[in-house]
Amino acid sequence: MKDIKRLQPGKYRIATIVTYFIVPISGFGTDIYLPSLPTMAQELGLPVAQVQLTLSLFLVSYGLSQLISGSFLDTFGRRRISMGALLVFSLSCLATAWSHSIIIIYMMRCLQGFCIGFIVVAGRAFFSDIYEGDKRRHYLSLMTIVWSVGPIVAPFVGGYLEHGFGWRSNFYVLAIYGLLLLILQGLFSGETIRERIPLSFRHVLDNYRTILSARDYNYGILMLGLCYAMIMFFSLTGPFVIEHEMHFSPIVAGYVSLILGFAWMCGGFLGKGLIRKPFYPKNRVAYIVQGLLVVAMIAGSSLVSNIWTMVGFAFAVHVTAGFVFNNYFTYCLARFPRAAGIAGGLAGGLAYTFTAGLSYGIAALLNPVSQLEIGAGYLIIAVMGGIVLWWSRRTIEL
Repeated sequence: MKDIKRLQPGKYRIATIVTYFIVPISGFGTDIYLPSLPTMAQELGLPVAQVQLTLSLFLVSYGLSQLISGSFLDTFGRRRISMGALLVFSLSCLATAWSHSIIIIYMMRCLQGFCIGFIVVAGRAFFSDIYEGDKRRHYLSLMTIVWSVGPIVAPFVGGYLEHGFGWRSNFYVLAIYGLLLLILQGLFSGETIRERIPLSFRHVLDNYRTILSARDYNYGILMLGLCYAMIMFFSLTGPFVIEHEMHFSPIVAGYVSLILGFAWMCGGFLGKGLIRKPFYPKNRVAYIVQGLLVVAMIAGSSLVSNIWTMVGFAFAVHVTAGFVFNNYFTYCLARFPRAAGIAGGLAGGLAYTFTAGLSYGIAALLNPVSQLEIGAGYLIIAVMGGIVLWWSRRTIEL
């Protein structure tokens, strides 16, 4: 199949910049409307759990699409599929903004997650396509940090959009962002795939079997899902605690998400700065610190519990989660460079599907109304992560 436009070496720099603008789209799609969740529930006349499900469905479809997107991207290339997904994503955001039916919103959120799965996996594969060795690890690690711009900026913007224009404005902004990315990719990017892998069931199955038979890779996926579940658990519950129980505005909820997104980015920078340190010891230390913080958060709630203490503890916990996530994400994406699309798709797909189920389940089980319940949710996830880290200590020696 002849490429329409292949990326030339002289344009690697501008194409890399464009890709870094594309990477945060998953964070924007997830987080921009978080401060609007309570208002959506009120305006649509729905229980909290039904509105929270819009986020979980997005994550599930985002995860599932990544499971299959790698095969298509490794066969048909990155550019055209990514551009088509951006167009459909933008149109589905407009449909969400126009809808008054929760069923339609559910469907559009699933479609948005499905499209973003293809977009993001294509972006990850880009770095494995054109960079080698330490340079590849550098750009993949930096990609994780750039990705965190979405969770930082999106809810901050979303809080003001909700306050000034209502929850539907979030999806108009997402549509505009998607269309701008489509234009930038059309102008400055190009096809980067090195060698097309035939799309045959047997060949794809062999690749999946090879990748999933690697124990270190599987442990990495579990760790990715658990780290991001920390973030999603607060995303599902924090706005309701802040707005309903503490009686702050959506703008405050947006600022809180901004602060916690910055914590995730700090963890990513720390992971990149320590990228050459031994793999297991640095993650073990991170989990010890995380466990102590969570215990202090729970114990301290009996003495003082307000927005400052809740956000302070959550900030520190999210730094440790971002640190461990950066380490494992860089490792998993660089693990199978000859099947970058499939490896990246599996890592993201399985991790985010796991994240969606775990975070929604814990949120529904605990139904947090204060710092104590949020700390309890963190504790469940932290214990699970510690167990997986202990099991995996012999499989990754870096």
